[in-house]
Amino acid sequence: MSIDTARGILGDATVAELEADLRGTVVRPGDAGYDQARAVWNAAHDKHPALVVRCAGTADVVRAVEFARSQDLLVAVRGGAHSIAGFSTCDDGIVIDLSPMKGAVVDAAGRRVVAQPGLTWGDLDRETQASGLAVTGGLVSTTGISGFTLGGGVGWLLRRHGLASDNLTGAEVVTADGRVVRADAHENPELFWALRGGGGNFGVVTSLEYRLHPVGPQVLAGLIVYPGEQARRVLEGWRELIAGMPDELTTLVDLTTAPPLPFLPPEVHGTRVVVLAGMYAGDPATGEAAVGPLRTLGTPIADLMAPMPYTAMQSLLDPLWTAGAHNYFTSAFIEPSDAALDAVLRRHLTTPTPFSEVHLHQLGGAFARVPADATAFSQREPGVLCNVIARSPGATDFGAHVAWARETRAEIARHGHGAMYVNFTGDAAEDKVRASYPDAVRERLVRVKDDFDPTNMFRLNQNIRPSAAAS
Repeated sequence: MSIDTARGILGDATVAELEADLRGTVVRPGDAGYDQARAVWNAAHDKHPALVVRCAGTADVVRAVEFARSQDLLVAVRGGAHSIAGFSTCDDGIVIDLSPMKGAVVDAAGRRVVAQPGLTWGDLDRETQASGLAVTGGLVSTTGISGFTLGGGVGWLLRRHGLASDNLTGAEVVTADGRVVRADAHENPELFWALRGGGGNFGVVTSLEYRLHPVGPQVLAGLIVYPGEQARRVLEGWRELIAGMPDELTTLVDLTTAPPLPFLPPEVHGTRVVVLAGMYAGDPATGEAAVGPLRTLGTPIADLMAPMPYTAMQSLLDPLWTAGAHNYFTSAFIEPSDAALDAVLRRHLTTPTPFSEVHLHQLGGAFARVPADATAFSQREPGVLCNVIARSPGATDFGAHVAWARETRAEIARHGHGAMYVNFTGDAAEDKVRASYPDAVRERLVRVKDDFDPTNMFRLNQNIRPSAAAS
């Protein structure tokens, strides 16, 4: 969008009035730093907002929401900006950028933390681990805490302590009409229910309160890499092991192509491999009995499963997931039957780039013991979450890569109940929303949407449309 076009949408005086009311800053097309301010981690989304409002606190968020409403602007809300589906940016609208809001107050005795929404998991882990505490965080430390939590939050503590959203004990929310409300078990309990899995549909979350747990500082964790030709043997052995694993251990299988990393022999680089990643969240000295069998599923190329700081495990995958690539995710909850594993293995052999992968996330444990109606994240079956990833350094042929991911998901999903995970869903559509929320859950979410966002101001998400906007 050109500077002239932006000025046609919003007059300079109007924007200057907004800026005068903020502690934060406003970035417009033509301003120094605009391209940096509009960029998101996922380069598949190259948008040009009319404004980026970099908020310094809740009052700035209130003012930005009021301004968006007065100017009838499309609203995108940005926390960590990973934005798999591009929801944290937009063309010609306003980006409410929460990334400057990075405060965290840890109550070590009460095992609680109050965190602002601009924090990444690396930021929050640093604060909580100073007291030997943690909550389920992302698999990549640069992921923002907000969108991750509001969509559910799958991580290495899932089986020991549940999803990130299961550990959310309260939130401060700026609603579409500019009110600041609290949501917890006592105040606005339906909104609190909806925030735990319902995404960013209901307002701008400006504070998140989590229950913390003793974790680390050392955990038994890491990667075991097996050759691709042993994939079936590894998957079948892993399936047998996860049926009886203790809750302290959470694992993930990644069918991928070996990157040129120094711990892998040069002759393996560029070949198909099976990476088994995991973390034992109990005492590392007692974890080997649980972790040991993972080392014998085949003949490892590399075994990097060892005691390490929890923060090291949280950031272990960061070098492979830097900003600037094109990314598309799609997902399915499945049972790891023979037919499902056949489909996973078959589709892995057709990956269009060395960066495209199929992940199998182990579920169960504390995650599966949460009642299905306790939060808006209702998919509590103790099976496997499959995440299909199309990733490419650039835009060339990316459409074909996305098509591969969709076809792969469709084939694998036949071996589940059709449900999807909103945080691993790379595009927005009514069928994706219906696959993410069963009918009863979606109807309850609509009622909350009607109460807090009846005009659908916050629609850049896996959108729960209010009754007035329903077709």
